[in-house]
Amino acid sequence: MDHLLTRVISIMALAGALSLPASAATSTWQIDPNHSAAQFAVRHLAISTVRGAFTKVNGTIQLDDKDISKSSVDVTIDAASVDTRVPDRDKDLRSDHFFDVEKYPTLTFKSTKVEQAEPGKLKVTGDLTVRGVTKQVVLNVEGPTGAVKDPWGNQRAAANATTKINRQDFGVKWNATMDGGGLVVGDDVAITIDVEMVQKPTAKPGN
Repeated sequence: MDHLLTRVISIMALAGALSLPASAATSTWQIDPNHSAAQFAVRHLAISTVRGAFTKVNGTIQLDDKDISKSSVDVTIDAASVDTRVPDRDKDLRSDHFFDVEKYPTLTFKSTKVEQAEPGKLKVTGDLTVRGVTKQVVLNVEGPTGAVKDPWGNQRAAANATTKINRQDFGVKWNATMDGGGLVVGDDVAITIDVEMVQKPTAKPGN
């Protein structure tokens, strides 16, 4: 009798477990463009650094808490949103001297590999496209942070990513030579991306 009762209890427990929804390891996050930006820094006249940002950053991040390598990043940047706080310089950056925004309105990054570098840090490899040229780059990422609830009930998290590229590799080639032989604009560009993201609600069964 005790053996039969034990079997019944085990079957009921298994049935109950199977009826529970599996915990989702993957969550979807939307980049909040109002609290995100892609900054850049480049040498000017070989003596100083000019900094600017693209202020319109959008995209989707898929995070897998159980296997970070299954996560993915897909980001689109509005090239015309470039802002260096100097209107004439921004106009030149939007021209075909640099980003040629009429022909190439966006810059994009699509991840191809996500790796855990160390606790709290990731290496995200992906394809960066600028002026229609696609090259592989590696982002060094701090985060994502733990999620917090904002005053409106949304779950939010953030991450910071850095990398360096050579603008010549992406066809951004305009330059001028100074009297001493140096170049007006440096080729190496340091990039810093600050992202705040909002978790997309999980779709309910039947929706």
